[in-house]
Amino acid sequence: MKKKIVIGIIATLILTSAIGIVGMNFKSKKLTRENFHTDLLGENVYIFSPDDNPEEIQEVLDSAFLMAEIGQFEDDRYGFYFLPGEYHDIDVPVGFYTQVAGLGALPTDVKLPSVNCSARWLGTDDNHIALCNFWRSVENMQVTGDSMWAVSQATDMRRMQIDGDLYLHDEKGWASGGWLSNSNINGVVDSGSQQQWLSRNNKYSGWVGENWNEVFAGDDPAGVPTTSWPDHAYSAEDNVPIVREKPFLVYDEKEGFCIYVSSTKTDAVGADWLDQEPDHKLIPLSECYVAKDSIDNADTINQALAKGKDIVFTPGTYQLSDTLKVTREDTILLGLGLASLEPTEGLPCVSTEANGVTIAGLLFDAGQKESETLLVMEETEVENANPSLLSDVYFRVGGRRTDEPCKTKSCLVINQDNVIGDNLWIWRADHGDQVAWDKNTCANGIIINGDDATMYGLMVEHFQEYQTIWNGNNGRLVMYQSEVPYDVTDARAWSSHDGSVAGYSSITVADSVTDFYGMGIGIYLYNRDAKIPMETAMEVPDAPNVQVKNIITVMLNGNPGMHHCINQAGNSVTSIGQVAKVLYYCNGDWK
Repeated sequence: MKKKIVIGIIATLILTSAIGIVGMNFKSKKLTRENFHTDLLGENVYIFSPDDNPEEIQEVLDSAFLMAEIGQFEDDRYGFYFLPGEYHDIDVPVGFYTQVAGLGALPTDVKLPSVNCSARWLGTDDNHIALCNFWRSVENMQVTGDSMWAVSQATDMRRMQIDGDLYLHDEKGWASGGWLSNSNINGVVDSGSQQQWLSRNNKYSGWVGENWNEVFAGDDPAGVPTTSWPDHAYSAEDNVPIVREKPFLVYDEKEGFCIYVSSTKTDAVGADWLDQEPDHKLIPLSECYVAKDSIDNADTINQALAKGKDIVFTPGTYQLSDTLKVTREDTILLGLGLASLEPTEGLPCVSTEANGVTIAGLLFDAGQKESETLLVMEETEVENANPSLLSDVYFRVGGRRTDEPCKTKSCLVINQDNVIGDNLWIWRADHGDQVAWDKNTCANGIIINGDDATMYGLMVEHFQEYQTIWNGNNGRLVMYQSEVPYDVTDARAWSSHDGSVAGYSSITVADSVTDFYGMGIGIYLYNRDAKIPMETAMEVPDAPNVQVKNIITVMLNGNPGMHHCINQAGNSVTSIGQVAKVLYYCNGDWK
C-alpha cells in the first residue's frame, strides 16, 4: 500500500462560471475550468454537450484526471456530466473522487465511445494493481465499445449500457472490488483477478473469471455462471427481494435539472430500464437545496432540512460543527462527485428520525474529535413503512490528515427497521497518514439494531473489535467482504468475550436473533504485527432460521491464522494463501 502522495506545484487556476450549460467559444487553457459550468452546481461540476468541441472536453477530462489520480487522500472532488446525445473522439478516464454520469432519463440517451478506469497510478505502466482504486463512480451512460473498470471498494458502476465487453481488472493485476448493478452488458463480463464482486440486477451474455467470492443477485439468469461452490467461487440468488435504485441527476427539457427517484421494487430480476422506463418521479432541483462546501455549513443545511428540502451536495468536503438532522419522511441527501462530510466537534454528521430516507453518494470521514458514530438512523414508530436506503455510502477513519489522527467509536448505527444498504464500504484506514493502532481508533464499523435490514455488498474492514454487529431480527446479508485489522499490538488488545476468546470475529449476530440469512461471505486475515490467532470469522446463534450460505476465509499473510469459518465449523487457515470454506451452516449443522 502506498502512503499519501504529496502533490507538488500545481498551476493556480482562476475559477469563473459560464453563463449557460454548453461550452462557449474561448481560447483553450491547460485546465479549462471556467468553461462547462453552471452557477447552480458550482465550480467542481462540469456539464458537457454534444455540441461542445471534443478536443476541449478531452483537455478538461485529462487535466482533471492528472490531478485526481495522484490524490488518494486529497480534497479535490469532480463531477463530469454529459447532456443527452452522442459524443465522438472522447476517452473518459475516471480517477479518485470523480463521478462521471449521463443526464438522460435512460442510459442510452448519452453515448460515449470510451469510459475507463485503469490501474497504473501506483508507479509504472506495468503495475496494474487496483487494490487502492477507491472512491469513483460511473452511472447512466452507454459506452459504444469495451470498457475497463479496474477498481476496488468504494466504487460503483450503475445503470450502464456497454455495447462490448466489460473488464473488471487491468491485465490481471490484483483488485478487491466491487459493484455492478442495474446494467446491460452486450458482451462478456471478465472479473479476472477480482478477489470478490457483487453483481446485482444486471444482464450480460456471460461471466468469466473468479477468485474467492463472486456473488450474483437478481441477474438475468442467461449469463450467470451455472457452476458454484466448492469447486468454483460463484454464488447466485435468483432475485432481489427488495431494492430501491439510487437516485441520480437528470436534465429535463421542461423542469431543468432534476433528481430522478425510482420506486421500491420487490422480487427484482435484471436491469429495470431495459424493457420500459421504470416507475419513478422527478424532483426539480429548484425545489431542493443545493449545497456548496465554499459557503454552506451545518447551520445552513439544517435550515434547509427544517423547511422540508432535499439536499444535493455538490462536489467538495463539508466541515460540520453540528449534526444534520433529517426528520421529514422520504428526504433525500444526494452527494455529487463523492462529496464528503466531516464532523469538527465530535458529533455525528447525520442523524435520521424518519422513514423512507435516502442517503446516497456520500463519503463520511471521521474527525479529529472522537464521535460516538458518524451516521445514526434512529428508530421510528411507523410499522411496515417505506424503507430507508443507503446507496454508495462510504465511511473512512483516518488516512487523510497529516496533523492529528481521526477517531470515532463506530461509523454507522442503524436503529431503524426496514433499512436497505446498497454498496457500503466502511473502512478504518490501514494506510495513509496518522494510521496506527493507537491513532485512528474505532471499535466497530457498523451496528445494526433494527429489524428487517437488508444489506447488498457490505464491506467492513480493519476495525479494532467486531467489524459488524448484527442485533436486529429478519436480517439479510448478500455479499460481505472484510479484512480484520493488520495492526493489532498484543493479545490483551484483541480478545473478545471478556478476554476468553482470541480475537474478534468479523461478524457477530446476537444470541437473541432468531431469523437471519447471509450468503457470499468473505473474511480475510492478515497477522501483520502481533501473532494472535483468531478463533472464528463469524459468530451466529444456533437457531432453525439462522442460515449462512457460502462463507470463505483466507489467510493472507503472517501467522498463526484463524481456527474456524463460522462458530466451530470449518477448517483452520494457518499458512499464507490457505483457504477454508463452509457451504452451509444452520443450527449447528454444516457442510
